[in-house]
Amino acid sequence: MEPLVEITLEDARWQDILPALSERAARAVLEDQGLTPTEFEISLLGCDDARIAVLNADFRGKPMPTNVLSWPSAELAAEAEGGRPDAPEPFLPGERESLGDIAIAWETCLREAEEQEKTLESHVTHLIVHGILHLLGYDHIRDGDAALMEATEVRVLDRMGISDPYEL
Repeated sequence: MEPLVEITLEDARWQDILPALSERAARAVLEDQGLTPTEFEISLLGCDDARIAVLNADFRGKPMPTNVLSWPSAELAAEAEGGRPDAPEPFLPGERESLGDIAIAWETCLREAEEQEKTLESHVTHLIVHGILHLLGYDHIRDGDAALMEATEVRVLDRMGISDPYEL
């Protein structure tokens, strides 16, 4: 079976953690959304804080590290606050449609996991789920959208056996 997530590792520290976690998280999110994983693909960059700071500066005007960034291939966000985003559709039968790109930074993820007293695996899985939901049109700028996105994250993670990340 062809992997759903195409991974590029710029930081070797991701080698033992990112491949298995990302594939499992991606499948869980797509299945939760009623999407067939074999119809889609996601690109994931495992990098360090220096690289993600450059990306954050270039694309968001914030020259600082962050945990995860997402670049959706299509605009799927709901117009109405708190509304469910539009579902992506495969371009052609038998061809996989790209949902977009995600970058995740090692040092920030490790630091946050330690600060929140979570395992690195649980925290990274949450951030991958979060990033994929962004690719699917979810956001957290408006209150209603944030509530929907967080509830979706909690539901997906619970099905994966991971505790609610918002309960600190």
